[in-house]
This record gives sequence, structure tokens and C-alpha cells, in this order.
Amino acid sequence: MAKKSMIARDKKRLKLIKKFAAKRAALKATDPDALQKLPRNSSPTRRKFRDMSDGRPRGYMRRFGMSRIRFREEASKGNIPGVTKSSW
Repeated sequence: MAKKSMIARDKKRLKLIKKFAAKRAALKATDPDALQKLPRNSSPTRRKFRDMSDGRPRGYMRRFGMSRIRFREEASKGNIPGVTKSSW
């Protein structure tokens, strides 16, 4: 479980990214140097993908939106459609 402050900080970054997305695109097309005047956290590269349920930052699987540990638990329970345990 990630710290609540880290999860909240990432949510705040996501809100800033959405707020300044149009402005960033316009400035990028016309004047790339003006991007530096925007808030630093409004850049999409500063976002950290996290597990939806517990906020774990590492081992994130974009396709499923969860960490590897959570994915394994949910797949074993059969909660993820189309995913089966492999055996050979």
C-alpha cells in the first residue's frame, strides 16, 4: 500500500495535466520556449502510473491498470476475463 500522500500528489498532477493539456498543445505548436512558464506538474511525463486499488507505483501493467501482485491475485481468483493460468 502506497502512502496516501503519494496517491493524493499523483491525483493532483493528473488534474493539472488535464487542465493545461490544450494550452500545452497550443504552445508546443507555436512557441516551445513558453512551456517553461507553465506549472512543472502539468507535463504528462511527470505522471506516475499507479495501481488502481492500492496505489503501488512499481510493477504496473498498463493493459490491466494494476500492479503485477494485484494482477496475480485477481487472475487466480478468476476476476479478470480472458486471463487463465498457463501450464505446459
